[in-house]
Amino acid sequence: MLWPDTISKKFGMKYPVIQAPMFGVSTVQMTIAAAKADCLGSLALADLSADESVKLIRETKKLTDKPFAVNIFAHDIPAVTEDLKEKFVKTKRFLEQLAGENNLEASFPDFENLKVRSYHEQVEAIIEENCKIVSFTFGNLDEKSIHQLKENGVTLIGTCTSLKEALLLEKSGIDIICVQGTEAGGHRGTFDPDHVPQTGGLSLLSQVYDHVKIPLIYGGGIYNAKTLQAVKDLGAQAFQVGTLLLASQESALLPFEKERIKKVKEEDLILTKSFSGRYARGIQNKYIQIVEDSEYILPYPYQNKLTNGLRKAAKTQQNIDFVGIWIGQSIHKYSEFSTTEILKNLIAEANAL
Repeated sequence: MLWPDTISKKFGMKYPVIQAPMFGVSTVQMTIAAAKADCLGSLALADLSADESVKLIRETKKLTDKPFAVNIFAHDIPAVTEDLKEKFVKTKRFLEQLAGENNLEASFPDFENLKVRSYHEQVEAIIEENCKIVSFTFGNLDEKSIHQLKENGVTLIGTCTSLKEALLLEKSGIDIICVQGTEAGGHRGTFDPDHVPQTGGLSLLSQVYDHVKIPLIYGGGIYNAKTLQAVKDLGAQAFQVGTLLLASQESALLPFEKERIKKVKEEDLILTKSFSGRYARGIQNKYIQIVEDSEYILPYPYQNKLTNGLRKAAKTQQNIDFVGIWIGQSIHKYSEFSTTEILKNLIAEANAL
């Protein structure tokens, strides 16, 4: 196939294929392995502290001289109210009881000990570390941060799940938009955490392409050459893959989790707020069935912080019913090859079309 080169030339990579950030699944090693395939690796910084972000950036730079993107969360932090504190206490008690009933040795933080951060401290760190590609999700950056980053030569990639969001990103001066289809695994990039995107990925990509003038990346459901070709025909200039890499050598998923995704069926997939307080697509399990429609879901990031201990305990004890495994709708054979090899195989398959 004839590869679009608008984005690949801008970033200095041979192929316009991007490894999805996937915080909690991707690793420094995955970012580097994507770069070795002449693609763009993404380093997931999520809502880490500035110091933690710097540590990961420097570790990556020591191991590759190729470009990579850093990805941050651009979410709004809900105001701390007495109602929120009370609901937190109730949810914590419920989760403690649930953990005990299921023999999980989990610890849960008190509200006062939570470390809830915005992306603003990361902006300074990103500039100081001379990172030139920043992608973000869960909303838009504020005007000051956009100006500050662009003034320092940073290319900004925003995430949209609707045409309205795409138009807002373009109007604010974002350079490239990643259109996230409903097919994608993991968290929705939706600005409103309580909203479930209703437009399918291909329809959304086509609409966004017709209404914005800046380059588009598409992510959601790409797992082979035919799906890649389809979104290319609809206007995508780059292609983001995530679920394709879940079982790779560099994935942070443990062996028991990789075995679970290999057995996944269509009916197992669900959009849920139960783990984090934001909608994410993953594999349904006992925890989700109990919590999803209950009163024990806090707004993001409080739910995410509170359930972290439960998920860690479940991982340690290899209890598949209490871990969050995020996965897209395109079910396929999940390769355990290296990220480099998986991406090279996808490229070779696309070249053969």
